[in-house]
Formats: sequence, C-alpha cells, structure tokens
Amino acid sequence: MFAHVVKMVTVRIVLAVATMREWELHQMDVHNAFLHGELHEEVFMKMPPRFHVQQPNKVCKLHKSLYGLKQAPRYWFAKLSATLKKYGFKQSYLDYSLFTLQHDEVQLVVLVYVDDLIVSGSHPTPIRWFKNYLSTCFHMKDLGVLKYFLGVEVARSPTGIYLCQHKYALDIISESGLLGAKPASILLEQNHRLPLANGCFLENTEQYRRLVGQLIYLCFTRPELSYSVHTLSQFM
Repeated sequence: MFAHVVKMVTVRIVLAVATMREWELHQMDVHNAFLHGELHEEVFMKMPPRFHVQQPNKVCKLHKSLYGLKQAPRYWFAKLSATLKKYGFKQSYLDYSLFTLQHDEVQLVVLVYVDDLIVSGSHPTPIRWFKNYLSTCFHMKDLGVLKYFLGVEVARSPTGIYLCQHKYALDIISESGLLGAKPASILLEQNHRLPLANGCFLENTEQYRRLVGQLIYLCFTRPELSYSVHTLSQFM
C-alpha cells in the first residue's frame, strides 16, 4: 500500500493560480495521521515486547489503524477524503490528492501529501473557517502561511511566488562529498560516450540510484538540469 501524494505538477499549477488570483496559501500538518484511520477488517497484532500478560498466547485485536500496517495509508486517506467531502469538497479525477470547493463566490483548494496539507482560497475568512473545521476533526498543527513544503522554499512578494531548493541542493552536494569541488561551466560534457563505456560496475549501485532520484526532484525548480538528469537516468 502506498500513501497518497499530490503530483508536483499539480502543486505548480495551484501555486500559479494562487499567484494570478492573489490567493492566500496556508499549510497544515496532521499529528499521527495514520492513527486516525478506521479498520474495516479484522487485524490482529502480537503483544508488544516486554508487555507482560497472564496468558502469553493472547494477541491484540485492533479497532483502529496503527503505524506499520500496510492498510494504514489507505485508511487514513479514506478518512481524510470523507471528511473533506462532508464539508463540500469534490475530489479531482486527474489527481486524487486534489480537492476543490466552489460555493457562490468562494473557492477553496486543498492539496494532500500524506499528512501535509496546502490550503488556498479566494478569501481568508473561508480558509479560517475550514482550518477550524479540520482542527475539530483531527489533531492538526497550523503552520500558517506556506513557506517550506517538501524541501521547496516558498517566498512570496508583490510580484509573484519564488520557489527555491537551495537547502535541498546543498544537502545533495554534501551527501555526495562535493562541497569542496569547483563549479563547472557546463552541466554535462558534450559528445559524451557514456553508452560505450565498458568499465567496472559501481560497488554501491544504490548510492547512484539515490543520487539520480534526488536530482530528478531538484528539476522541479531547476528545469535546466532535465537533459543531464535524463541522460544519467539511462544508466540506472
């Protein structure tokens, strides 16, 4: 089972719409999200270590979801989507983690990334009402105006929204051990012969795959890296 995550292209579109229409952007976080899920099937669990009972062969029957269950992400998202639909939201068929609400002149948009929510809308008052509603349904943490989301720094100014992955890029460079390296004038050597290379395979292939995956995510704000990263990804 996989947890529901919003597509990054959807995030980009919502941010663009919020910029053009001058909507506010807020962020909320759910405490212990998977514990809110309600099980619809019988699930049994062994007793926790060092939990002493009179009958050691007994097991626990779960009434609610727990972290570690394969069903936990699915049941959490089912609980959250039902809560949003009860408030009047409609779920998008193009991206199931996108919820929209249209009532008269009020528009609200919610993006879901597991337990992180981005809330935007045409007016601050409905946003405040909706956040209060969520706080009554779940144990929420109001993070206020959107500033940092999934490794992307969000800075807003009168001219628009600026997205930056500066810290994320530095973490990649540091993890690769290249903090002291000199910058190159080109992203990738021209007329490279990588497909013709017949050297030894890397001992730690997971490190290379992880690095390419990190660079793919960095392309969210640095599209000029796309060709180079696409070339490197051919040798996974």
